[in-house]
Amino acid sequence: MDALLITGTVGSGKTTAAETLGDLLAERRIPHAVIDVDWLRRSWPAPAGDPFNGAVTLVNLRAVAGNFRAAGAERLVLAGVIESRAERAAYQDAVGAPLTVCRLEVDLAEVRQRLTRRHASDPGGLSWHLNRSGELDRILVDARVEDVVVPGAGPAAQVAEKVASAVGW
Repeated sequence: MDALLITGTVGSGKTTAAETLGDLLAERRIPHAVIDVDWLRRSWPAPAGDPFNGAVTLVNLRAVAGNFRAAGAERLVLAGVIESRAERAAYQDAVGAPLTVCRLEVDLAEVRQRLTRRHASDPGGLSWHLNRSGELDRILVDARVEDVVVPGAGPAAQVAEKVASAVGW
């Protein structure tokens, strides 16, 4: 099994790109699975010292990836954020396969427009995401955990094609 993590700042289009890449793989009749990592960590409260539920994320990722592998998935597409080489190694260990990382790069002005639309009825969430977008973008650029960087602007199908091409899929 080959695994790909699509990463980027909040609002960069990770989930949309992963879902659309899954559709592309289905069209090509390539057995695969798509996992939005955020759903593997979604619980409350987060443990002290682990605000993004990293430990439970890895436990869940290991189980889900194993289940998809047993079901015949040849490719695993993840959408999520990793901020360090150590976290990348932990994800690769959890999926039990070589992990390629693609970072979506989107102008922060466009990210802020996307977030404003997405959180139109959630002022608190909007404020948090707007503040986090620039901070996380800087963290990801500095961390350089990715193998490739792909422009994340434009129609989802084009972004997915660029990702597939960039990683040799």
